[in-house]
Amino acid sequence: MARILVQEALFDMAAESAALTAGRIDVGGVASFLGVCRGDDGLSALVLEHYPGMTERALARIATEAEARWPLTGCTVIHRMGRILPGDPIVLVLTASAHRAAALEACAFLIDWLKTKAPFWKREEFADGAARWVAAKEEDDAAAARWSAKQG
Repeated sequence: MARILVQEALFDMAAESAALTAGRIDVGGVASFLGVCRGDDGLSALVLEHYPGMTERALARIATEAEARWPLTGCTVIHRMGRILPGDPIVLVLTASAHRAAALEACAFLIDWLKTKAPFWKREEFADGAARWVAAKEEDDAAAARWSAKQG
């Protein structure tokens, strides 16, 4: 069963990875993705909003899909919300499996689907005081679409 968290607080990637594999002898590979807030183009902060309950259920459905497609021994998804500064982590995806291929593919699948199916709203704040909502990107939709026909 996947561990799903939506939180304002920072997280510790090393501690989360250690927790995922603690006492497990069936883990042969752990894959990870750490999303970090960029600060290019004058971005001073990224504000993520969500609907509690709805967001966690959506993340759990995505993780359940990954667990159905690949033989995972563990899965962690942590997504931050609130005001995030450049250089701060936004999202962590960890997958563990007996074999590296399953862990790597499941991790890629999870982040692709999180980008397009997780109900978060993102607003960029800039040093000059401007702000704008972030629109969906075609390249994110294309990345997620590749998993529609593909099974683990």
